[in-house]
Amino acid sequence: MVLLNTTPLVTQPVQIFFIVLVIILFTPLLLNKLKIPHIIGMIVAGVVIGPYGFNVLDNDSSFAIFGQVGLLYLMFLAGLEIDMYHLRLNMRRGLLFGVLTLVIPLVLGVLTSVWLLDLGWLTSLLLGAMYASHTLISYPVVARFGITKAPAVLIAIVGTIIAVIGALLVLAATVNVRREGAFDMLALLILIAKLAAWCVALLYIYPRATRRFFKSHNDKVTQYVFVLAMVFFAAWTAQLIGLEPVLGAFFAGLLLNRYVPPASSLMGSIEFVGNALFIPYFLISVGMMINVRVIANVDTLTVAGIMLAVAIVSKWLPAFIACRINRLDSSSEGVMFGLTAAHTAVALAVVSLGYNLGMLDTRILNSTVLVILVTCALAPIITAANAPKLKVKLLAAEEEDGVIRQTRVNNTLITVANPANAVPLVDLAVLMRNDRGRHSMFALHVRDDNTKSAKNLTHASLEAARKAGAAADVQIETLERFDLNTVTGVLNVMEERDITEVILGMHRRAGVIDSFFGNKVEKLLRSTNKMVLISRCFIPLNTVTRIVVWVPYRAQYETGFSRWVRGLARLTRQLGCRIIFSCCADAQPLIRGVIYRENYGIRCEFNTLDSDDDYVLLANKVLDDDLFVIIGARPNSVSYTSSMSEMPTFLQRYFAHNNLLIVYPEQFGEGPALTSFVDPMSSDIAALPSPLWRRLRNVWRRLALARRSLRNAISKTRKN
Repeated sequence: MVLLNTTPLVTQPVQIFFIVLVIILFTPLLLNKLKIPHIIGMIVAGVVIGPYGFNVLDNDSSFAIFGQVGLLYLMFLAGLEIDMYHLRLNMRRGLLFGVLTLVIPLVLGVLTSVWLLDLGWLTSLLLGAMYASHTLISYPVVARFGITKAPAVLIAIVGTIIAVIGALLVLAATVNVRREGAFDMLALLILIAKLAAWCVALLYIYPRATRRFFKSHNDKVTQYVFVLAMVFFAAWTAQLIGLEPVLGAFFAGLLLNRYVPPASSLMGSIEFVGNALFIPYFLISVGMMINVRVIANVDTLTVAGIMLAVAIVSKWLPAFIACRINRLDSSSEGVMFGLTAAHTAVALAVVSLGYNLGMLDTRILNSTVLVILVTCALAPIITAANAPKLKVKLLAAEEEDGVIRQTRVNNTLITVANPANAVPLVDLAVLMRNDRGRHSMFALHVRDDNTKSAKNLTHASLEAARKAGAAADVQIETLERFDLNTVTGVLNVMEERDITEVILGMHRRAGVIDSFFGNKVEKLLRSTNKMVLISRCFIPLNTVTRIVVWVPYRAQYETGFSRWVRGLARLTRQLGCRIIFSCCADAQPLIRGVIYRENYGIRCEFNTLDSDDDYVLLANKVLDDDLFVIIGARPNSVSYTSSMSEMPTFLQRYFAHNNLLIVYPEQFGEGPALTSFVDPMSSDIAALPSPLWRRLRNVWRRLALARRSLRNAISKTRKN
């Protein structure tokens, strides 16, 4: 392989970076008009400007570093964007596909290498490991079409991890036999033990470290740097124990999945940086490694044809068999095949190691480069051809009542009193945002003073809200209003903008005689029947472990019942946590019906309550990292009871240090029809066989709470 010019035309760092940015900018613009996946353009551009093309740029250490970072970033995004709920549902099918996409290429690779290429069994086993491994180079295609939660994509991702781990274990065993002259079972068992210990250590450390860091650091830039540090630490430790860094990056994405909601500004930053810089850099670096001149050699071309046929057939067969077993359609088969067809970094690492050990010759090495070139070009084309069909079928299956969902209108008003509470309120609104219909958001600051300080406070509050929405790629219209008082200003805006729900920050008590909610909130609740949400969170929402919801009796008869259930379901889906409904038995099937009909795919549990004031009994169950949601009721409404008048007192006494979200549903008017459903994925977590035993249990808990309150009062008296 002789180069036409050994000295690259461009060597200055500024010029190199400019050329790369021009490729990243114009390649998608050009190929979108030609209906060609821009991934292919990035790879082809790398071939053209690389040392085996016109030698414009050298494949130096900068491309090696950024290319490796881009590959790790790609695998990290694949793990981060996985819907864990649907992943668990498809885990068994994914494991089956993983075994197929590991065993079939391994067997076909060994047999064809021995019979057609006249290689030894040990060398054939090494090539089989190369066929079995693949890279999710087509993942940006499915992400662009929004089908990352499709069963075919989730199955392919699980299968990728199984195939890569299996290929690396086969590689380790083959190299061990080559170096030691015999198979060392102990070395393989040690590697497996290291893998298990590494997984357990990261499972224990990462969630705790991430939750603690996010609680103490709210700055998005700091959180982004922390996330990247965790990713590369996992990749580095995976490399230390003898595995590929891509496994560490993917595993870090799975572990951090829970703390980076899809609609959050942090996720927006991660996707933006990766898709704009790191992943395109990786694709260009892949192209720069490819030497197209190997085609001129007839012998190499023959071997490459055999290897290419094995590589394609051995990855198509597992997709075909898995789709027939799981009864998936042809578009799912095409997406699975497209995601698993590309051979890049792992394949090149396998053959390079074999070449350095003297197991493979130059002919096999050059043929592998050609296999990488063809499969990297073929995989995005197949994925892009089948992704739209799968998208249409998913929408058709999901949107049985799509007309109702698309015409559903939400207008959310976020009242921001100061810049400090603007960001958490906007984050709550964004996480509860309805992405299946029209949803407009407004940030409002009402002032009754025309002084310069009041105007500065208004501008700072609205600017903080606007920036928080922009960071999450959500447009928030800011409203500045001068009115008689805050409540009048909010009510006027609600009428002008047809607001469907209002989000407020929790009132801070100014003195002993001050009420829990404050006079402004209480007056607002008396003046409107729209849904009002009052929030108080001591920790960021993405660190919440559970959502515990107390639902009053007859709440299912209120007009806004389905609206608040949908809002909490969207919040739970974004946070990826569990939601526990503490409610009467009559409301449970209706809550399940709303969640099932909307296909939110969340983990919901139910705790049956027997009395109106059972929310007090949840004081010992609601933890510091939980979000306690109370569904309130206005006086004279269907679900209102006399015990609710004492709710603010109990909240102040027993939940003073808990994260609270108090929801007053829309009331009066005409509500939508409700459907009952028994969800097999949900469970009743507190179902004793006899109502008498439940009442005795509740009496015992009330006595325990009374004893605890008495002890606290005695201890305070002694201190005084």
